Amino acid sequence: MRPNLSPLMVLGTTSGCGKSLMTTAICRVLRRNGERPIPFKGQNMSNNAWVDESCGEMAYSQALQAWAAGVTPNCAMNPILLKPKGDGSSEVIHLGRSVGITKAENYYQDWFLPGWNVIRKALLELNSFYGDSRFVLEGAGSPVEVNLQKRDLTNLRLAQFLNAKCILVADIERGGVFAQLIGTLSLLTKSERKLIKGILINKFRGNISLFDEGRSWLEDKTGIPVLGVMPWLNDVYPPEDSLDLFERKVIKTSAEIEIAVIKLSHISNFSDLDPLESEPSIQLKWIDSGASLGSPDCVIIPGSKQTLKDLEFIKKSGLDGKLNAYLKNGGHVFAICGGMQILGHTLSDPENLEGCGTRSKYSSYSGLDLIPVKTIFKPYKNLIKREISVDWPKKLQIKGFEIHHGLTEPIDGCCPNLQPISSEGNVGWFMKTEYNSYIVGTYLHGIFDNGIWRRTWINMLREKKGLPRLDVNLSDYSKYRNDILDKLANVFEHNIDMSRII
Repeated sequence: MRPNLSPLMVLGTTSGCGKSLMTTAICRVLRRNGERPIPFKGQNMSNNAWVDESCGEMAYSQALQAWAAGVTPNCAMNPILLKPKGDGSSEVIHLGRSVGITKAENYYQDWFLPGWNVIRKALLELNSFYGDSRFVLEGAGSPVEVNLQKRDLTNLRLAQFLNAKCILVADIERGGVFAQLIGTLSLLTKSERKLIKGILINKFRGNISLFDEGRSWLEDKTGIPVLGVMPWLNDVYPPEDSLDLFERKVIKTSAEIEIAVIKLSHISNFSDLDPLESEPSIQLKWIDSGASLGSPDCVIIPGSKQTLKDLEFIKKSGLDGKLNAYLKNGGHVFAICGGMQILGHTLSDPENLEGCGTRSKYSSYSGLDLIPVKTIFKPYKNLIKREISVDWPKKLQIKGFEIHHGLTEPIDGCCPNLQPISSEGNVGWFMKTEYNSYIVGTYLHGIFDNGIWRRTWINMLREKKGLPRLDVNLSDYSKYRNDILDKLANVFEHNIDMSRII
C-alpha cells in the first residue's frame, strides 16, 4: 500500500508521555497548512470509547484527533480497540465490532495475525476513501519493549510497513529525559533507527531556553534533530487515559458548584465529564474508596466497563450508605450508563457476561435500589447514535450515543414519581425525591456535550443553592473543544519546527 503523502508517526519513550496530544496537535497544524491528515492508531487499549457514524466503537482519543484533522471520526482510524475488563482479560473490538474476549497471556497467540490483517484492511479502506492525504500515526507505550517487539502491532512494524517518518516524544516532567531517549534509540535496530527523523521534548516547566544545552547535546549525541520543546500546558485538555484524569489537580477559584464523581475501579467513557471541566463555575472532586462525600451539590456515578464489580466496590467501600445519607440531606445524584444500572433495584446476568458468577437464569444481584428499575445483561451490545427530544429538565433536542449490554426497564407500578427523560426509547429516567432533590440515570453518553441542556441542568443546581442563573444560550461542547484544539496547535506551532522533517 502506498499512501499519498509520506506518513508521520508519533512514538514515545514511555506510556503517558503525551503521544496522543502531540498527534492531535500535528493533525490540527497540518490541517491549517492545507493538508488533509488522517489519524490512525492500529491498536489502542482504552475504555474511553466513541461511536462513529456507522455505529462502530473506536477510542475517544482517535475521535479527538479526527476532529483536530477536520474529518469525521471513523472506526477504521482505530481498527483494534482493547477494552480491559479488570481481570487480566479484555474485550477485542475489530473495526468497530466486538469479536471476542482474550486473556493477556493468550492475546498474541490468538489475535496477532487477525489483528495485523485488520490493521492493513483499515489502512487500505482509509487510503482509498481519502485522496491526497497523509496518515498521522500514533504508537502505543514504548516501541522497544524487547519482550514484545516481535509481536508489536502498532509501533515499529507499522512504521516500517508504511516507511513513516517517526517523531520520538519524551516526557521531561518525569525526569531522566536523556536516559529515556538514548536508551530507546539504543534498543532500535539500524533499519528502525533510520525511521526516527525528529525528537520532541514534552511537558517542560519554566523557561524553555534553559534546555538549549540539552538540545545541543542530544543532537550531537544522536544525530537526530530536536524539533522543539513543548511547555507544560496549564489548560485542561482531554485526558489520554483514566490515570491522566485522576492526576488532575485543577483548582478553580471561581467555582461555585462542587460535583463529586465516584472514582469507579472500572470507569469507562470518562470523556462524558469533559464538558463539566470546561465550566468555570464547576469544580469536580473525585471520591476514592473510603473517602468522605462531603457536601457536594451533586454526585455523579460515571460509566463502568464492569458494572457488577463496581457495584460490589461501592458496597464494600461503604459508599452506598454515604449516598443514602447524602440523598436524605437533599443531595442530587446523576448516573450514566453503568452508573445508572448500579442505581437500580436488580441487575441480572444470566449469560455471565460480567464474569461474576456462573451462567444461570438465577444470576441476579441487588443494586443500590435508589431508582425502581431493573437491568438484564444481554449478549448483544447496543451501539447507537442518538438525536432525541427530552422532557427533563426542559423540552429540548439533544444528541449522544449509547454503548451497553444491559437492557434497563422501570419496575411496573412501583413508583409513580419515576419519569422517563424522553419518550423515545429507554434512554433514562428521573425521580424527584421527598427531600426536594433529583436522582437521574441515563444511557446517553455525551449528554453534557449539549450546551443548552448542560446549562439548564447546572442552573437547577444553582437555584437550589440560591445562586443566580447562568446564560443557557451557549454552543455545544464541540465548539469549546475546537477552540482548545486551536490553542494547542498555537502552542505547538510556536515551539515545534515541523519543517525539519516535512
